[in-house]
Amino acid sequence: MTTTTPPSTVPGEWDRSLSARAERYTAGKALRARVPRTSHAEWAPDPERPDPISLLEESNSTRLEHLVPIRYGRMAMSPFAFLRGSAAVMASDLAKTPVSGIQAQLCGDAHLSNFGVYASPERRQVFDVNDFDETLVGPWEWDVKRLATSVIVAGRQNGFTAQVSRRAVVRCMQSYRERMQQFALMHHLDVWYFHIEVETMLAMARGKELQNRVERASARASKRTRIETFPKLAEIVNGQYRIKDEPPLIYHVSPLDTEASRAFVLEYLASLPDERRIIIMRYHALDIAQKVVGVGSVGTHCFIVLALGGAEGDDPLFMQVKEAEASVLEPYLGASPYQHHGERVVIGQRLMQAASDILLGWSTLNGRDYYVRQLRDMKLSAEVEAMVPVEFTAYVGLCAATLARAHARTSDPAQISGYLGNKDTFDQAIADFAEAYADQTERDHAALLAAIKEGRVQAQTGV
Repeated sequence: MTTTTPPSTVPGEWDRSLSARAERYTAGKALRARVPRTSHAEWAPDPERPDPISLLEESNSTRLEHLVPIRYGRMAMSPFAFLRGSAAVMASDLAKTPVSGIQAQLCGDAHLSNFGVYASPERRQVFDVNDFDETLVGPWEWDVKRLATSVIVAGRQNGFTAQVSRRAVVRCMQSYRERMQQFALMHHLDVWYFHIEVETMLAMARGKELQNRVERASARASKRTRIETFPKLAEIVNGQYRIKDEPPLIYHVSPLDTEASRAFVLEYLASLPDERRIIIMRYHALDIAQKVVGVGSVGTHCFIVLALGGAEGDDPLFMQVKEAEASVLEPYLGASPYQHHGERVVIGQRLMQAASDILLGWSTLNGRDYYVRQLRDMKLSAEVEAMVPVEFTAYVGLCAATLARAHARTSDPAQISGYLGNKDTFDQAIADFAEAYADQTERDHAALLAAIKEGRVQAQTGV
């Protein structure tokens, strides 16, 4: 990761900081001689490419065995669902692609469904990257290529023509490049403070119908609070509030009050700043249950905890406790400097997001690393599968702008911008890669369907 020195506030130093910015831009531009932007268009599977099903099976070794069929069932639904659940497969492939050499904090799984709306600490709705299970420092191009591939795969799933999908992915890359140019000219603190609120989304939405859709989605998200969630996930049993069982997706597994769980809480509290520790200590945990989430995360240990701030039940709080394993990028980029993978996730999230959950922390239970956050705090993910072309193109541009901001916070936007340039050379190259890798994703998805049909793996659908 680059360690650019911020501009000095001493009089006379500002001109030199501007010069340094131009020098960094030139340094990024010079990288094209070693790694041409057109080289990013290349994708062909290595003759010794690992079997994708074997990679998926390897990742199941630490998962709950009875939930693995649900994972396969969800991934089998479509090539886009397969892409969502196969970050390990794409990481293996990306490791063999050209990179400029500029590093950034990576999301590690930057597909279209890992962006969305949630509440900032100021209770404003913001749009940002929202999944960091695979976060690690690495080549910024890897996030970009995964995002671009998801655009093509999703476009095909939506029935868009090849031309429409191509225009969308080129627009996506144009948005990333132009936003990076913007961040390259901004002060370091201004980049850090930059965020996208719903009002910004409305301004970016072209056409009254699209603006209305954004407003309706924002209204739905604003209602997804702990108060609204409480009656949906909790019930009274023998005079006590309990989490509702909805097997196989929500079910009770172990008692809450054990020596191990008490140690978990203490470690979690220690990971929080003092002022936030005071807040969470005012809530009393009542119940805990296993909860299946996502696609790629199915089978990992994930719990929800019900807590109350008083006996009346008018101050509920749901927390999610999610297992954090080694990033799928680590075999190719090296181990994280954070030995605790929950801490790796939390630090990566704080680095990349403009605003993060105030109760975000980490802890350990029975030898497994976890991170902890609030559940469903005004959170809303876009229904990519239901979008028409104009919505889709606007959305992918928004995701790319957000990813550019996240990378600019932890890297040198001037160098990246210098490498990208002003023309669409890089945009078109990534579009070529995305189309070729979308073909690969469809082949891998077909391989999963064949493995299910042959009985090599078991899949449970409809859950």
